[in-house]
Amino acid sequence: MGRLFGTDGIRGLANRDLTAEIALDLSVAAAHVLAEIGAFEGHAAGDHPVAVVGLDPRASGEFLEAAVVAGLASAGVDVLRLGVLPTPAVAYLTAALHADLGVMISASHNRMPDNGIKFLARGGHKLDDSAEDAIEARLREPWDRPTGAAVGRVRPPGDAGQRYVQHVVSTISHSLDGLTVLLDCANGAAYQVAPAAFEVAGATVLTIHDTPDGLNINDDCGSTHLADLQAAVVAGHADIGFAFDGDADRCLAVDADGEVIDGDQILAILARALRDAGQLADDTVVATVMSNLGFLQAMDAAAISVRQTAVGDRYVLEAMQSGGYVLGGEQSGHVIMAAHATTGDGLLCALHVAEQLVATGQTAAQLASIVTRLPQVLVNVSGVDRASATHHPQLQAAIAQAEEDMGGHGRVLLRPSGTEPLVRVMVEAPTHEQAKEVADELAAMVRTHLTL
Repeated sequence: MGRLFGTDGIRGLANRDLTAEIALDLSVAAAHVLAEIGAFEGHAAGDHPVAVVGLDPRASGEFLEAAVVAGLASAGVDVLRLGVLPTPAVAYLTAALHADLGVMISASHNRMPDNGIKFLARGGHKLDDSAEDAIEARLREPWDRPTGAAVGRVRPPGDAGQRYVQHVVSTISHSLDGLTVLLDCANGAAYQVAPAAFEVAGATVLTIHDTPDGLNINDDCGSTHLADLQAAVVAGHADIGFAFDGDADRCLAVDADGEVIDGDQILAILARALRDAGQLADDTVVATVMSNLGFLQAMDAAAISVRQTAVGDRYVLEAMQSGGYVLGGEQSGHVIMAAHATTGDGLLCALHVAEQLVATGQTAAQLASIVTRLPQVLVNVSGVDRASATHHPQLQAAIAQAEEDMGGHGRVLLRPSGTEPLVRVMVEAPTHEQAKEVADELAAMVRTHLTL
């Protein structure tokens, strides 16, 4: 697998790239590293550090959870087995239960055969790169194993899911009484807590894809496949629909007519609501360079500044933390509300969007209309020199000319992929035809000048 840790924990094909042996060894190494850097300090003599472990419903999570729990307990860590819960629930409970470590077993929106492991530090924050590197470096090293009363104990946490539901519902100020909401749970980690939260909040709840069997997570459903949600919202006469991904750290929405409300529109709705409430720090929202130009124009019209980052939720979170900002997110629906969560939380986000329907008296379509999305075309060019993509003089001149030709009503982004040997050419323009024409021309230039 090369370096085990990526930008969001460890992911790979379960039982081939990510095996039970690796999961156990990683957990042991994590316990040792965190103990050495002081992450387990503050316990009375004889007390064990505590970890919480959650997972999504995919079948491979069952043996990976067993391996993670075994590794932690064998290293002297007490383990609370949370069961199937969203990633943001595990992050919240790491803090709420005063755990020293959180572990989430999930491959998020990836296909079912994949799985992953994410470690969270005390307080529910992602481990920094240095801690991850140290964990990887300590894999399979010899160690003195505790015995007797020094080994960790394993127990259930009781009302973990209910605590998380109460938390997310407590963050909204309006009852959702009178609102009909349809939820696509992606046969994933939110299949129980999402309907429960909306019911506690007062909404009438309809659900689809809420019967996980270990094999059907993300299978033509959830935030990456919205067709079923669109049809179900219209057929069920719902006011709004929300689709989560497998671990429910993101969501997208659908209005009553079945039209998609993407992450940019969700971010704009929440930014304006927080601004109006005087809760948007520095009247600034954090987004990535892939946000639609229509989002940028909408925020400018609302006198809200946008801090843009590289693509990836970790970069959004870093910018939020460094600037003290409270809201950030991506077009994919990964939205971070820092006043209530340490990571993207699809259910939290959905509740706050639904609250705006009640608070404003507007429909979902009216709320989403704050952003007029420009047609966007993305062309991936393979087999080219990624390193030269952002500073090749002829390409940069062509980009500048294309944007000048669009008279400020379009945008061009050329960036190397961080995970594949590709250069991505993204063009937004007033019409799809114009965007495609410009994207194809620039992609041809990339092939001409950067072919390996």
